[in-house]
Amino acid sequence: MMQPVSPSVAGAPLLRVENLVVEYPVGNKIVHAVSSVSLEIARGETLGLVGESGCGKSTLGRAVLQLRRPVSGKVLFDGHDLTAMQGDTLRRMRRRVQLIFQDPIASLNPRRRIGDIIAEPLVISGVRDPKEREQLVHDVLGAVGLDPELVMGRLPHEFSGGQCQRICIARALVLSPEFIICDEPVSALDVSIRAQILNLLEEMKTRYGLTLLFIAHDLAVVKAVSDRVAVMYLGRLCEVGPSEQLFAQPAHPYTALLIEAIPVPDPDVRPAESVAVGEPPSPIAPPSGCRFRTRCPRADQRCSDEMPELREVAPEQFAACHHPLIGAGQASNNGESRSI
Repeated sequence: MMQPVSPSVAGAPLLRVENLVVEYPVGNKIVHAVSSVSLEIARGETLGLVGESGCGKSTLGRAVLQLRRPVSGKVLFDGHDLTAMQGDTLRRMRRRVQLIFQDPIASLNPRRRIGDIIAEPLVISGVRDPKEREQLVHDVLGAVGLDPELVMGRLPHEFSGGQCQRICIARALVLSPEFIICDEPVSALDVSIRAQILNLLEEMKTRYGLTLLFIAHDLAVVKAVSDRVAVMYLGRLCEVGPSEQLFAQPAHPYTALLIEAIPVPDPDVRPAESVAVGEPPSPIAPPSGCRFRTRCPRADQRCSDEMPELREVAPEQFAACHHPLIGAGQASNNGESRSI
């Protein structure tokens, strides 16, 4: 049975992930990085994906692009199953789906000039005319706020972290994609630079009509840029809902824990004490039932015996919890799966 996913905004979804499973072999053991994750992202939407380090966020993003092939499940982009594509067919489809890496400096070849780095996707995709490639690179650098005449002939080490991230955004935009996966695009930047890059992403989204999957562990950043938020824990989705609604009234205990951990810039405000107990389990041997149960103060025997599925606990807000903080006992369509 397909796991219910969060409702998308009006219109057919641009991206649909169905029961995606990604595993890594480690010696004679298996790391369960992504376990039966299903979600939809509508055209023009920004979905924020949050969770602790190691929960599977980046692995999910790479699996969407088929940089890491899933064990099972489907990734449907505009109705086309990426998991069934290989070779030139997949390469042509990737023109429409691009990735912004977490570390902007490490993702740029230190021996190549910026103009060549940004033009490389055009070369791979078959744009043969050098003048056309140069004009496209010139235009996209100007769009991200960099002077092409000053930038194209220089090397990556000559730029700051914020400038390198602008270059990475330009590289992602040069093929005119429809969908971009932003893998923690501001986590390696100074706080003073983050706002500039976030504003740039919003501007590019509007200018190019983009759809974004925004992966981050900083909930304050996710709240600022996302239309909806999906919360991930140990390879599974535990809550999905509209951004403002989810932050105002979280339904899953883990979501509430993450929100309580957001620092308040006031020395007179005492941080809240964590209600979670213990340490996160290993993805090699995840707990039975609810994966958060070993740290949850609300857990009981049912949480150990039965894996909770995403159910609607408030309008357009879904939580995979037997004892949600809101809407206890409510389930969408009497527990039936719903396209979300």
